[in-house]
Amino acid sequence: MITGRRSLLAAPALLLPSMALAQSNAALARVEAYFNGLTTLRARFLQTAQNGASAEGTAWIWRPSRMRFEYDPPEPTLLVAADRQFFHWDGELRQATVVPLESTPLGVLLRSPLRLSGDVTVAGVERSGGFLRVTVFRTGRPAEGRIQLALEEEPMQLRQWTVVDGQNRATRVTLNQIQTGLRFDPFLFAFNDPRFREALEQGR
Repeated sequence: MITGRRSLLAAPALLLPSMALAQSNAALARVEAYFNGLTTLRARFLQTAQNGASAEGTAWIWRPSRMRFEYDPPEPTLLVAADRQFFHWDGELRQATVVPLESTPLGVLLRSPLRLSGDVTVAGVERSGGFLRVTVFRTGRPAEGRIQLALEEEPMQLRQWTVVDGQNRATRVTLNQIQTGLRFDPFLFAFNDPRFREALEQGR
């Protein structure tokens, strides 16, 4: 089982080396415009923990407020964001965890409109190899976590993000086979605790 998967849910803020933020306003405006123009995205993902463990799966994002990460077997994990909550299902432990979406670093991706100012603090902006990397955390709540977004600049497209946990361990998610503008079934983002389904079937 991949370790560090819970790093998607929580991480502290550590400031990264960055270009002068006064010179990055145009870049940040482009990032805001990209996310605010994005409705749906489906992609395959590769998640890599700091210890090298990895897992793959399919991600669905439906802005605002909905997201689903379905891991390929044998990884027994499902993550669903909906109704301002983030649901984490651990199939091995047979345990469901629910946290407020806004308390997670990934909640930044689902904001509408997305504004990289005010209650979101930009900790760093970097350009290299055709990619723009922006690190952010919730203003006044740095202990809740930070996330670095990596976007391909031409054309602008989200390709990766990295979250760091309370022990300074990084979890990286890389997207490929990206499709946007698709129509999704809303039921895809409904979290139904598998234990309830099993209990219902056993009672028949």
